Amino acid sequence: QEQLVESGGGLVQAGGSLRLSCAASGRFFSTYAMGWFRQAPGKEREFVAGISRTGGGTFYGDSVLGRFTISRDNDKNTLYLEMSSLRPEDTAVYYCAAAQVQWSLVVTRIRDYDYWGQGTQVTVSS
Repeated sequence: QEQLVESGGGLVQAGGSLRLSCAASGRFFSTYAMGWFRQAPGKEREFVAGISRTGGGTFYGDSVLGRFTISRDNDKNTLYLEMSSLRPEDTAVYYCAAAQVQWSLVVTRIRDYDYWGQGTQVTVSS
């Protein structure tokens, strides 16, 4: 069982930046593909960014491409999401997730993720 704990959310003005972190408790962090998702009120949870086990592969949702950067530190069992040029429409609860994968792939589908954090709120004011 992998436990994931997000941090770094908060209130920021439009155009600002935030850095989210996701700390994993287990011994197998480096074997998981990792991802960030978000869910705004009244909307479905959506894919934001994903990263392969080694960090060599990344993929982004269209709405954040060029503004967000996903990264990981396998020595620290930590996943990151650097968010810049934030917009009010980025307001949501952000979740990190881990997927047990056999190969070093980027996973984008919600149903392929096995473990989820509790989420951290990001609010962008206009």
